[in-house]
Amino acid sequence: MRLLTNGPLTPLAVPDRVTLINEVLASGLRGRGGGGFPTGRKLQAVTGRKRVVVANGCEGEPDSLKDRVLLRRSPHLVFDGIQAARHAIGATDAVLCVHEGSPLVAALRPTAAARGVRVVEVPRRYVASEESALVNFLAGGAAKPTVSPPRPTERGVLVDNVETLAHLAVVARIGAEAFRARETTLVTTPTGVHEVPVTTRLADLVTGPVLAGGYGGVWLADAGGLTVGEAPGVAVFRSPRECGVRDTAAILAYLAAESARQCGPCMFGLPAIAADFAALAEGLPGALDRLRRRLPVVTGRGACAHPDGAVRMAASALAVFADDVTAHATGAGCTTRRTA
Repeated sequence: MRLLTNGPLTPLAVPDRVTLINEVLASGLRGRGGGGFPTGRKLQAVTGRKRVVVANGCEGEPDSLKDRVLLRRSPHLVFDGIQAARHAIGATDAVLCVHEGSPLVAALRPTAAARGVRVVEVPRRYVASEESALVNFLAGGAAKPTVSPPRPTERGVLVDNVETLAHLAVVARIGAEAFRARETTLVTTPTGVHEVPVTTRLADLVTGPVLAGGYGGVWLADAGGLTVGEAPGVAVFRSPRECGVRDTAAILAYLAAESARQCGPCMFGLPAIAADFAALAEGLPGALDRLRRRLPVVTGRGACAHPDGAVRMAASALAVFADDVTAHATGAGCTTRRTA
């Protein structure tokens, strides 16, 4: 059973709550939004008298297209997953979040209304679609993430990526054993969105250096024997547009501009790191030494995971593009020119 189906399926017959959660646990299904947390354990973790399912279709990663393709091609499967999740946690409300101004909104609202799901438009800032930011926004606050307790599940809110919920609908239909035997995932590569088995080798999709997991992921020197299911983070694989150093500098500039600006690491650390990487790309003296001092200082000190992801990506670039980094630092420029 594939996610990118061509039309509505037969009505979903959801098993009882305990059976459903046990099947999800046995399936090994993990979140497809970046964190990779076991979905069954997340269902079990929801507490509180009033419970809500939040389907996250915002897709904050700029290079990712998978969620919007899924919502356009197979919205019925996402709504089936929302239905199953509501049943599993005993939720009284369900919300589908998409970015403000998305062309999907008009198409989704009628189906959502028929399925008892509200569609809410979320600000288009990169960090606004993080799960705690969504919960804050839906509660009437700013769409800013936080690592402070309580977690969303402790507030009675289950936040899951729309692809995760589509897989949940598949588990509810065919069971854990069949799901494991044919598990797929959606990936965004330089050639578009593909639905592939989780056992697919990354090397069969992309070649050369690749940013795995999106802007908060890591640069890999090559795919090697890594499978899609083993790749870190959300399934976005990007090759350097031109030069790995310049590409990383551009990504860091974006991440610095898109932060929530609610803590020192985002207010001052990320802009400084982005400026240093830009200076390194231009071959200006001292930039590499400053980066090596600053990157460890930022890690673990933010109000959310945003600065940690940026630092992780930047540090991986220094390692993977070591030859280019040295060439830029000495004013020699790129040792090679790479194109997507």
